[in-house]
Amino acid sequence: MDFINTHLGEFSALLVAVFWTISALAFESASRRLGSLPVNLLRLIIGFIFLSLLTSVTRKMVFPVDASADNWIWLGLSGLVGFVLGDLFLFKSFTIIGSRFSMLIMTLVPPMTAFFGWIILGEHLTFLNLAGIGLTLTGIAIAIFSRTGADEKLSLKLAPSGVFYALGGAIGQALGLVLSKLGLRDYDPFAATQIRVIIGIAGFAFLVTIMKRWSGVRSALKDRPGMKSLSLGAFFGPFLGVSFSLISVKFAKTGIASTIMALAPVFILLPAYFLYKQKVTLPELIGAIVSVCGVALFFI
Repeated sequence: MDFINTHLGEFSALLVAVFWTISALAFESASRRLGSLPVNLLRLIIGFIFLSLLTSVTRKMVFPVDASADNWIWLGLSGLVGFVLGDLFLFKSFTIIGSRFSMLIMTLVPPMTAFFGWIILGEHLTFLNLAGIGLTLTGIAIAIFSRTGADEKLSLKLAPSGVFYALGGAIGQALGLVLSKLGLRDYDPFAATQIRVIIGIAGFAFLVTIMKRWSGVRSALKDRPGMKSLSLGAFFGPFLGVSFSLISVKFAKTGIASTIMALAPVFILLPAYFLYKQKVTLPELIGAIVSVCGVALFFI
């Protein structure tokens, strides 16, 4: 028990990798059935219900009314950037290139987090940091490029738009993590997640309104199989995944936590192969492992 308490941050990060693997597969299924925008809005609402039930027991508060202005400002910005912009792009990539490749590209989040930490927090990048970025990019390239034609010319085997959306998701999550670090301080991680989710809900509700997509949201609510996948993803994503990621950042070094959380692209290969019968090639497996090694090297 003492060992677990001593390494609470590291164990939390490992759980996050598992949670994100489950939620990515569930949200891919839900997004294909319901559309990425309704899924994003509804999963945050469901996630907020889970969070509120928990905080009503653990904190005797349904809402984060004890948060300071700084908490609301930085965590609110984190919710807008990480949830609204980042996840909107990420979920769109799920529908184009699938969760497996999207999560592989998301291994860029830790290096990008450090880059934004350098820009915003004044943290320094070393030679090993840059080498880690290079290795991560190499791993992703191995997985998403293939040789085609008689001259075996390298070509992108995925839809460029899907890769673009996944990169947008990575940028949003990385910047959101840095902003949440500024807003978390000594505040409760689950209540902090509530703030991020509240602002995220408001942001998506605004998008749904201006894009006139409320009919899509109503249709999604009537789709039972889609809602089952969405609820599963919401439980393991906005509720457990995001909350435990803040716990891991709070009790472990950000670099170590980010490296462990980046294992999700490797974890996702097994269920993708056995449950969804998706073909996993050797280059894709090698690429996933190399990219995670790059993340690990980045934080040595």
